[in-house]
Amino acid sequence: MSNLKISIVIPTYNEAENLPRLLKELFELPLEDLHVLVIDDNSRDGTGRIAEELRKEYPGKLAVIHRAGKLGLGSAYIAGFTHLLEGDSQAIGQMDADFSHQPEKVVQLAAALRDCQVAIGSRYVPGGALDPNWPYWRRLLSSFGNLYARSILRLPIRDTTGGFRLWRREALAAMPLERVRSNGYIFQVEMAYIAHKLGFSFKEVPIFFAERQWGQSKMSLRIQLEAALRVWALLWQHRNLR
Repeated sequence: MSNLKISIVIPTYNEAENLPRLLKELFELPLEDLHVLVIDDNSRDGTGRIAEELRKEYPGKLAVIHRAGKLGLGSAYIAGFTHLLEGDSQAIGQMDADFSHQPEKVVQLAAALRDCQVAIGSRYVPGGALDPNWPYWRRLLSSFGNLYARSILRLPIRDTTGGFRLWRREALAAMPLERVRSNGYIFQVEMAYIAHKLGFSFKEVPIFFAERQWGQSKMSLRIQLEAALRVWALLWQHRNLR
């Protein structure tokens, strides 16, 4: 699958330290036709400006969409997916900008698409792991959040909240993106739930989920509470989806 045209959506907000390093590693991967779409939410640290400078360094491989403000993770991905579905990408991916997702794992996700419609970088399958430097309460919260969502929604995947994914184009094109209402990290759960309801096949690739080295985390108590409450709302919202 190394000859697929793959486009990866990377939302950014204040990732000036991470973005140049991340793009360098991505474009050095043994993938013949890899492209990146950065969705920047008017970062205060100049990430958008840096992205434009990098676009000149990687002509034809990097595109940038600038948004007026911090509009949320979910809406950034929807904007990116919608934009890329107008093009000719054969696989469309998503990943964080902070190196919590290992760039080299994109190669394994692409290989996994031979056998599925959605390849997921998973912390909770054999071989996957969380950064041991995470405090115990954070690791417990992450594990519980995945078990909570998986149990309520009866999802056949172990990492329901992870945002490191690669979609076959035809699968993403069949997703009713206009129905997606989540805008925090619960967005990942909603997308997985819709894909499951539509009968898509999944394959989980083990990853090591690292703590960010530069910049500040966007996670907050509000985001965590939204995720807990929205899981129940998803059952009702998508009850008739087939």
